[in-house]
Amino acid sequence: MIPPGFEQRLADLGIELDSGDLPRLQRFLQLLLERNEQFNLTAIRDENEAWERHILDSLTLIGPLAGSGAETVADVGSGGGLPGIPLAICLPGVSFTLIEATGKKAAFLREAIETLGLTNARVVQERAETLGRDHHAFREQFDAVIARAVGPLRVLLELTAPLAKVGGFVLAVKGERADAELADARAALHALHAAHVQTLPTPTGRIVVIEKQRKTPRQYPRLPGEPKRKPL
Repeated sequence: MIPPGFEQRLADLGIELDSGDLPRLQRFLQLLLERNEQFNLTAIRDENEAWERHILDSLTLIGPLAGSGAETVADVGSGGGLPGIPLAICLPGVSFTLIEATGKKAAFLREAIETLGLTNARVVQERAETLGRDHHAFREQFDAVIARAVGPLRVLLELTAPLAKVGGFVLAVKGERADAELADARAALHALHAAHVQTLPTPTGRIVVIEKQRKTPRQYPRLPGEPKRKPL
């Protein structure tokens, strides 16, 4: 059930949904919670809590994405489809690439896209490090790269920044430790030719906005697993 006042909460954030968006968001959430019994897609099992911590949290990215003018977006470590699928539902004019290395999660994402009839979303089952080294199809191809609950910012930046176009953005959904993670990521920002633009407070956390200023040096990203083992 859609929580009372949910649409008004979105309106208070300047987010207006089209007719049919809320039912599709509800259908996605039902599918996520149903498949969670099999695939361990989320630790949240209460539907009301999921509306807050999954759907609302994902949709807080609408403003920053609209402000950036992004038409192509990569969701790194999409997992259960968050934030990519709620955003694809509400932003039909934007193309979303959901990047997920785990086979069962990627299969769920494909099922959700088919069930919801989303024509503006696709799934790529691969490590972000591998795609970031693909100069033909993925490296520096996206207007914006988004990520949520993927890892510390200094690790996350090496997975995301290589995918963004020069002048594009990385939007990282973070929590209370956003400032501390940002301080730890200074060396990573410098190495990856990126800069912190702003940190936006939201009802569910904070969005760290990073701009890619120049091309990513060829040595990044490093081989799969290395960014996590030896963060910049």
